[in-house]
Amino acid sequence: MSEKVNFELALKNTMGLKGVRIDREKYLRTALKKRYPADMVEKAVKHSPAYAGITVEEINKIAKAAIKYEATKVTAISFAGGIPGGLAMAGTIPADIAQYFGHILRILQKLIYLYGWEDLFEEEEVMDDETCNLLTLFVGVMFGVNGATAGINRIAACAAQKVYKNLVNRALTKGMVYPIVKKVATALGLKMTKDIFAKGVSKAIPLMGAVTSAGLTFFTFKPMAKKLRKYLATLPQADVDFDADESNFDKVIDVEANEEFVCSIITELDNEIREDEKELEEMKKQYESVDISQEVE
Repeated sequence: MSEKVNFELALKNTMGLKGVRIDREKYLRTALKKRYPADMVEKAVKHSPAYAGITVEEINKIAKAAIKYEATKVTAISFAGGIPGGLAMAGTIPADIAQYFGHILRILQKLIYLYGWEDLFEEEEVMDDETCNLLTLFVGVMFGVNGATAGINRIAACAAQKVYKNLVNRALTKGMVYPIVKKVATALGLKMTKDIFAKGVSKAIPLMGAVTSAGLTFFTFKPMAKKLRKYLATLPQADVDFDADESNFDKVIDVEANEEFVCSIITELDNEIREDEKELEEMKKQYESVDISQEVE
């Protein structure tokens, strides 16, 4: 069995591939210009779609179209071709998983921008630790990792756009959200390892490979994107009246005051990690017991 995936490394490597990073301003202009007048589009780009007067119901429609586009694209593109830029990523994760993960990150960015989050990168060429940690939590929401929504909720409750970067820097690297991020990353690494291992098993059994690969893409991408879309629609950033208060920052970054909360989330994540490790061992045993010497008729 291959080594367990280092999620943080896989995330940073995948985000560095050509075509994965989404330019917030360019994307919002493209997504909105055919639906709304120029002044509304400019407000949406400068602030957020909600601030420009676009309702959550309207954003939902645009988001669903984005999900359909990315789902169709990731399903149709050959696993061998993939996103240009070198998908093998020096052995970090296989090319087919890298392509799939790349589209996960593409739709994630599109959705968070539609629902009011600021640009993750701005002029930065290299992804910093704060952005990496925030993306980890969003991917955790998509994969259903316990604790990921709790981490995002704590940030979203106080993330006024005018101080957004300041909040991310403090909460994600020094505050109570940081230990949650690290556990979520571990859980995501295990989930990706299980996906990779399952695909390896399928390739060892004649006639199963293509079906399993297609199934992984088709039956998981849309539900995960849909889960994130529904979650983002409930956050303050999606509301036209969103105006958070910086005075709440201490409630977000004070680890001691939130020790009980952090401990409860970490406990949930530890349990989930143990279950994934157990499932991975079972998959290994099943793989080792497979007899592929018989010719399939």
